[in-house]
Amino acid sequence: MYLPVLLLGLAGGLSAAPKLRLSTAAVGPVSITQGANAPVQTVEAYNAGDGSLSLQMAASAPWLSAAAGSSRPCTRRPGDCLPLNISFNTSSLAKGMYTALVRVSAPNALDAPQDISVTVQIGGGVPDSINFYVAPNGAPDTLTITANSPLTTDTSTQSGGPWLSVALTGTGSFRFALPYRVTAAYQDGMAEGTYSGSLRIAGSNVAAENRTVPVQLQVTSQPITRISPSQLAFRIASGAPVQQAYITVTNGGMGTLSISTVTAETASGGNWLAAEANGGLVTVKAAVAGMSNGSYAGTVKIATNGVNGSMSVPVTLDVVAQGPPLAVFGGVLNSGNFDNRFAPGSVAALFGEQLTMKEAASASAIPLATSLNGARVLVNDQPAPLYYASYGQVNFQIPYEIDPGEAVVRVERDGQSGNGVGIVILERAPRIIQVGNNGVVVNPDGSLAIAGGRAARPGEAITIYCVGLGRTDPAASTGAAAPGAEPLARITPAPRAVFGTVFSGLVTVDALYAGLTPSLVGLYQVNVIVPPNLPDGDVNLSLAGEDYQSNIVHLPVKR
Repeated sequence: MYLPVLLLGLAGGLSAAPKLRLSTAAVGPVSITQGANAPVQTVEAYNAGDGSLSLQMAASAPWLSAAAGSSRPCTRRPGDCLPLNISFNTSSLAKGMYTALVRVSAPNALDAPQDISVTVQIGGGVPDSINFYVAPNGAPDTLTITANSPLTTDTSTQSGGPWLSVALTGTGSFRFALPYRVTAAYQDGMAEGTYSGSLRIAGSNVAAENRTVPVQLQVTSQPITRISPSQLAFRIASGAPVQQAYITVTNGGMGTLSISTVTAETASGGNWLAAEANGGLVTVKAAVAGMSNGSYAGTVKIATNGVNGSMSVPVTLDVVAQGPPLAVFGGVLNSGNFDNRFAPGSVAALFGEQLTMKEAASASAIPLATSLNGARVLVNDQPAPLYYASYGQVNFQIPYEIDPGEAVVRVERDGQSGNGVGIVILERAPRIIQVGNNGVVVNPDGSLAIAGGRAARPGEAITIYCVGLGRTDPAASTGAAAPGAEPLARITPAPRAVFGTVFSGLVTVDALYAGLTPSLVGLYQVNVIVPPNLPDGDVNLSLAGEDYQSNIVHLPVKR
């Protein structure tokens, strides 16, 4: 059922359509007493564009439902909002954590649909016991407990000193989610062995959370297995190719950590889940061929020589019907540092679902084609050149012909048009390509100036690679290789490189060259001399012009 929302937004370029906005994209974790239903939670929707919204909501799990109330003044912003009331039918759920989605759709609106992730903790979020592992003089081990009301907490230890602590670390992404971080830290003089302590919790509105939890710390010189993430969730349309995700396995202790076996198990749906290890990376694959629409569960088990034994990662799979390609709200990002700053000619990544129903593919020729794997990206209805296309991601170039201002990006798949998402294009929005804290900066010998590698040297020329510097002189052609000989596609006036901070002192250097990298598409480079007076160590580096500045990256410098 469609529900009218009589909310008028602000006028502006390309805003003749409604624009869906939600007060939050996450609800929970909501702690619920086992056998009970949680109280209704409310998210507010409003129109940031013109006209009116008509909303439709659907939940991905039977224990979850949502309905809209009557328009009312917003609680956290000026204007009117529509309350989206999320209800729970959780009385039959077993103890544990569950996550599902509420999809909020708005036909003919930009930035729709949007998903609200809803997580519940049946029986509360306080574990029955806690086991920590640390190495002598190693990093602390932590666990976060999320409550829905302020807690009174207390810790005690039987030996080893005050190695156990707990602290409220913020308010979480959901206004009633209070994260309490429990920390076990090595203390000077602790011998290898096992130490006991306890965490006392009171004041929770869920009775099962008010108790004393036994805590055990093992100080060990053996390997300690750490995994990330702790759970995986797939959402795949029928007929889609195999999708994959990754689990990183690292050593939080001493010695050498090795993976002995990786196994995948499913509770239903057949053998749709597979996993394999390559070094410290576990690739997890989900195949939905022949499966009916619905929700499925599985587990990836990782056995190592770590002292904390095998690790289990729960995996959920939602198989959904095929539909139009879907770009997620906020899912268009530049390919330099993956924020939302763009200029004409920027290389961008669009994330979503069902963007193509074929195996992932990369462009095989230059000039780049505007169709790949059956997918097209349109920016203000102008086809964009494509670098890469897969089920969940398409990389494209924003055409140089798109003027600065608001723009609408949408995907077509095999002629089927998807939803539109809005972005803002600036005249220049340089983003140094970033890996971790380091920028992609090349030394004269071709090596990367990164931590653990060859540092940049004062007095030498370095090449800073970036995206988003905008239009060039002479003008570059969208999707085409940059000129390989003079006249090169330069940025005028050229940006300057800025080294250091306002506290340590800023050193600004003119560029030897700033423009497109010859023979490539959409990649810019800025060549500069490293100032001779820079100190050794990690130095902040950015690019700046008259009315713009790039992201800040670290540049290792050593004489």
